[in-house]
Amino acid sequence: MNKVFVFLADGFEEIEGLTVVDLLRRAEIDTVMVSVGDSKRIIGSHRIEVKADIMFHEVLEPEGSMFVLPGGMPGTLHLKEHEGLCKLLKKAYANGKYIAAICAAPTVLEACGLLEGKKATSYPAMEKELVSADYQTDKVVVDGKIITSRGMGTAIDFAAKMVEIFKGTDAKDELLDSIVYGD
Repeated sequence: MNKVFVFLADGFEEIEGLTVVDLLRRAEIDTVMVSVGDSKRIIGSHRIEVKADIMFHEVLEPEGSMFVLPGGMPGTLHLKEHEGLCKLLKKAYANGKYIAAICAAPTVLEACGLLEGKKATSYPAMEKELVSADYQTDKVVVDGKIITSRGMGTAIDFAAKMVEIFKGTDAKDELLDSIVYGD
C-alpha cells in the first residue's frame, strides 16, 4: 500500500510535520498522522494544537510504504523514548519500506541502528549524534530507503522528495508549481 505514517509527539516542529502531511495529501498520497502520546491531541513546539488521525497502537506496519519522523524539541526526545516506535521502524525497514526523518529526528534513526554506513543529514547541531552515518550537508539526502533532511527550512524539499518517490518527477514538479515554489 502507498500509505505514509507521520508520527507526532508533543513538542514536534509543526512546519516539519504538517508540511509533509499537507503536500503529500495535495499529491493525493494517503497520509496518516499518528499520535505517539496518550491522546490524539498533540501540542507542537510552538503551541499549535493538532489532532492525529490515529493512535500508535492502531498502526499496521504492512499498510505503510513510508514512516516519517518530524523533528523539534522535545518532540524528538519523545519519539526516542517511545517503546514501540524503534521496533516498528526496524521492522518496516527490514520489509523494504521507506523511513524518513528531518531536523533532530535522524537521531532517532541513529538510536535505532538504521543509519549505520548510510549517507544522512540532520539539523547541524545534531551532526555529532549521527556517529554511524556518512554525514552530508545537502537539504535532503536519500540513501536507499532512508530519507533525511536538515530542518524547518528544508521541509518543502523533504516532502517534495517523498512525492517524487511515490508519483515521479512530473508529479513533484507539478505540485511545486502549484504552490509557487522556487523561481
